[in-house]
Amino acid sequence: MGTLFIGQNTIFLPEVDSTNSYAMQLLKNVNLAEGTTVFTTNQTQGRGQRGNTWESEPGLNLAVTYILKPGFLPLKKIFYLYLFSALAVYDVMSELLNNSQYDIKIKWPNDILINDQKIAGILNENIIKDGIVQYCLIGVGININQTNLKGVINATSLKLQLKQEFDIEFVLLKLNEKIEKHYMKMKNLFSLQKQNHSNVILDEYLNRFYKLNKICSFEINGLKQNLTVEGINDEGLLVLKDLNGDKKSFDLKEIKWVF
Repeated sequence: MGTLFIGQNTIFLPEVDSTNSYAMQLLKNVNLAEGTTVFTTNQTQGRGQRGNTWESEPGLNLAVTYILKPGFLPLKKIFYLYLFSALAVYDVMSELLNNSQYDIKIKWPNDILINDQKIAGILNENIIKDGIVQYCLIGVGININQTNLKGVINATSLKLQLKQEFDIEFVLLKLNEKIEKHYMKMKNLFSLQKQNHSNVILDEYLNRFYKLNKICSFEINGLKQNLTVEGINDEGLLVLKDLNGDKKSFDLKEIKWVF
């Protein structure tokens, strides 16, 4: 199955510091078609959430950025860009791995875990103009054939899990399909302009949510706390419940998972 627009314009870079950074600079000079894809197998300075780096050995993993124009999405619902992209990567992992043998989950906001180990991460960056999301850069990093992950905490790869080599471009084509599928689903639902129309996406995201309704350890303001994961609120913030039953919402910069 092919795609209508995702990946129809593809830019392959033998080496780049960051596909997101490259795409961002490109947009300053070129009006790129929606669905333009920038990818590499050698990203030297990949960026993650909280300013973290994404470590990757040359030629073994996939780093890709999708350029989208989600002007249909209200600013207050901008976090749905995290939801749909996480669901897309989740679906790729579900196809490549057997769900009965592997516990695949989305860790808020959009890391993909296999049996509690990180296999993929997503970094979304938006360009907003006149109150409209003019561009969204969906940056995805997937550990594919790298087996030396000793320097990375709780990480794994497709090769480590299935004991076989993967064609990186094959994984990219799979991801292209899933990104387009979930993006169009989101676009169609928001275009309906019906109350609660977006609950379908949110429910799907929460059904795959890591540690939902379970007590986990978090670091907040330098202090470790055990809190129950309740899900996310209408702004996409993580909702946690303390031992007294009180709920509080947290942004990514305010909290850290403790393993």
